Amino acid sequence: MPKGRLVLHTKYIDEVGGIIEMKVYQVPRTASTPHGYKYSLVYVLNGERLVGYDNHEQQGDHRHCRDEIFPYKFMSFDRLVEDFLKDMMATRREIHT
Repeated sequence: MPKGRLVLHTKYIDEVGGIIEMKVYQVPRTASTPHGYKYSLVYVLNGERLVGYDNHEQQGDHRHCRDEIFPYKFMSFDRLVEDFLKDMMATRREIHT
């Protein structure tokens, strides 16, 4: 990730051994980061990324749901975290039902 100011970093293991890690940096606004953030939010279970949100330069803002990649419209820092947590919880419910 580019140099910037770390505004969020949390990593923990849930009750079934899944790893949730969220990193968000505030960076200068550029063509690849027009909103001024670089981010990586991920939910991994048994070594498999089930949900991920990131914006590396080659693909821009996008999200991963299992093996699929979808564009993501970044609205705000708070909305990013909210959307990730919503997808992660939906995936967890799907796995455990």
